[in-house]
Amino acid sequence: MATPASFPPRTTTAEVELGTLLQPKFGPDGLIPCITVDLATNEVLMFAYMNAESLDYTIRNRRAAFWSRSRNRLWIKGEQSGHALNVVGLYVDCDQDVILLKVENLGPGACHNGYRSCFYRKLVAEADPEGPKALKLEFAATRAFDPATVYKK
Repeated sequence: MATPASFPPRTTTAEVELGTLLQPKFGPDGLIPCITVDLATNEVLMFAYMNAESLDYTIRNRRAAFWSRSRNRLWIKGEQSGHALNVVGLYVDCDQDVILLKVENLGPGACHNGYRSCFYRKLVAEADPEGPKALKLEFAATRAFDPATVYKK
């Protein structure tokens, strides 16, 4: 793999917020949050973190890559499942501390639990922290694939 790009240092607030140069703000841990959205449906598929290496890989290859905090290594989406995410657009928020990827999903789902989106559960409408429904979740989607057949560990 090529040596990761060195992203430019952040300059003035005006340049960061209104300028035309990518100046990502990585946190003290070297990470930046990344939201991934399906280009065709605008559905939020997943949330993960990037570091400079994964952001560089994503820009160079137009394939979504992240930093796996649990594995402490670069994670190229789809490397095990084949469910890669082709990056069609990379956006930053106003102060460049969040990345948004618009992607074409090459698989039936983006979630390691077999769902199209990692956001497959929602809080029940009548949830009440003090009541009988407490903070109950309900499924908002059905599985798109069987993860046991995709992720053979």
